[in-house]
Amino acid sequence: MAFTQPTTLEVTPRIRIALAELRFTFARSGGPGGQNVNKVNSKATLHWPVVSSAGFPEDVRERFVIAFRGQINKQGELVLQSQRYRDQERNIADCLEKLSAMLRQVAQPPKRRKPTRPSRGSKQRRLDNKKARSEAKSRRRGPLAD
Repeated sequence: MAFTQPTTLEVTPRIRIALAELRFTFARSGGPGGQNVNKVNSKATLHWPVVSSAGFPEDVRERFVIAFRGQINKQGELVLQSQRYRDQERNIADCLEKLSAMLRQVAQPPKRRKPTRPSRGSKQRRLDNKKARSEAKSRRRGPLAD
């Protein structure tokens, strides 16, 4: 049985990114690795055109662009790097996992905040505390001089 390479990155049923949209570049990685680190391009950099991608709904795209605007360049490309591992394949997989986590983070819209009001009891307690504090401070004052 032959193993076929997946053609899409499926994050959720609504969000599917075609791997053909992703572009990887490679460079020499920093950190440990011995003499091999000087001759192998193991650091992976992912470039993904977020703005023109058709793999996910518009509302998710808007939340993604707002949440990760610091990682999107002027051309509208998301740029992710991974140099955690010593080989390219694992760094590519790490970039894809980072992208999946970012997309899962913005997949669900945030819950709307329901405005609340203080209860009548809490307002009364606040006023009673203010009155008590005022009276305690007024007792500390000496008699007024005429």
